[in-house]
Amino acid sequence: MVVGVLRLTMDTSGLGSLKGKRAIVKRVLSRVRQTFNVAVAEVDLQDAHDFAVLGFAVVGSDHRVVNSVIDRVIDFVEEMHLASIEDHSYEILHVL
Repeated sequence: MVVGVLRLTMDTSGLGSLKGKRAIVKRVLSRVRQTFNVAVAEVDLQDAHDFAVLGFAVVGSDHRVVNSVIDRVIDFVEEMHLASIEDHSYEILHVL
């Protein structure tokens, strides 16, 4: 089993409010869930309006497939043009 974990930090400072940030986060999470078979959540800085930290998890049997899904999620979020991606990191784990 292969597990891929992605942490994505988005700059939401231009939105000016938590309400605006939460609307963007909700839209991103919903669209990613609809498009990809991944688990998603806002994982940090929930009460800060200037950044959103999102977590994504992918489970599969092939390292290349999991890596490809992670890359496609990053590209998909960038192409939504809702907020700029400031940072992203991911790790792929091979589990028994």
